[in-house]
Amino acid sequence: MTLNVLMLSTLFPDISRPNFGVFVERQARELASRAETDVTVIAPVGLPPWPLSHAGRYAPLRALPRKERWRELTVYRPTFPIIPKFGGRTNVGAMTRAILPLIRRLHTEKPFDVIDASFFFPDGPVAQRLSKALGIPYSVKARGADIHHWGTQGGTRKMVRKAADDAAGLLAVSDAMRRSMGRMGIDTDKIRVHYTGVDLDTFEITDRAAAKAALDFNGPVVLSVGALIPRKGQDLLVRALPQLPDVTLLLAGQGQYRRTLENLAQELGVERRIGFLGSVPHHKLPRIFAAADVMALPSESEGLANAWVESLACGTPIVISDVGGARELLDRPEAGRIVERDPDAIAAAIRAILDDPPAQAAVRETALRFTWQANGDALLDHLQNIAASG
Repeated sequence: MTLNVLMLSTLFPDISRPNFGVFVERQARELASRAETDVTVIAPVGLPPWPLSHAGRYAPLRALPRKERWRELTVYRPTFPIIPKFGGRTNVGAMTRAILPLIRRLHTEKPFDVIDASFFFPDGPVAQRLSKALGIPYSVKARGADIHHWGTQGGTRKMVRKAADDAAGLLAVSDAMRRSMGRMGIDTDKIRVHYTGVDLDTFEITDRAAAKAALDFNGPVVLSVGALIPRKGQDLLVRALPQLPDVTLLLAGQGQYRRTLENLAQELGVERRIGFLGSVPHHKLPRIFAAADVMALPSESEGLANAWVESLACGTPIVISDVGGARELLDRPEAGRIVERDPDAIAAAIRAILDDPPAQAAVRETALRFTWQANGDALLDHLQNIAASG
């Protein structure tokens, strides 16, 4: 019997944002590749009132097709009204009202068996309302900031808890995330740890010297992959750089924090040894991982970062803070170091790896259990059990 899945995700790539939620898209494609599933993706797009919706970053979103085939998936992109910077708590109601007519029509044509919400906010509370309207069970996945931020804010905390309490099942990207949810009062018995996957054929070992030569890199290279936002801790890497005089720091990601980082680099006199790569297309990341000696990401919070696993799959060790699933991932010394969020500690860990680099194959071993096949098997089993119990 075919399982008809409604996948709800405000984190999903589109032609204007090809890197946005690529891990959600990959998970959706893996599930949809199974003969026993049909997957329909609803990826709502928030737009502010006119004239803001016709300008800046919103103009390309307004121009997106409302339905398309996206890499073997049928994706609907209904729009809903938002109030930029202030509307987080209003997004749930606005999104539900906007997308419910479409979902009712699709459900009438071919009934859904289960709703899979890809992110805890606003997707989770919206799924809870859709579930009530359609009379079908739902699951929500916790990934990181959706719990650490929205689950603690006054205006959204109750909605997150309600979505968790009413769900037929929950997923967490790491056991550490599961424990964090438990501390919030969420029933841990209904939470299943669901690790991310990595494309091991794409993220693979390449000769590091050849990779550096191809990109015209010289000397030791430390790479950091993540949005340029304070939570990711790139400022700590910049502050560590004076202690690593031979190192070039490359930052792959974009965000408003870039100007702060540039100013800090100038103050410390290290601006010539920092490269801002911007938003690197996901398919181009393997060659940069391969050319780096270390990937460092001293985040304030994470679930289980995809960049951690992708770096390890390329044979590049990581230096990360003790957050999220860090200890679940780093199960051997070759994989890297878990450090305090302190420039001295970060510099010392990077120097130790540069002075005694581990074999790339030993580093890659750490990532081999994180396959999309395993991810898809676990998700299918989880959703089948929920549909059966509903």
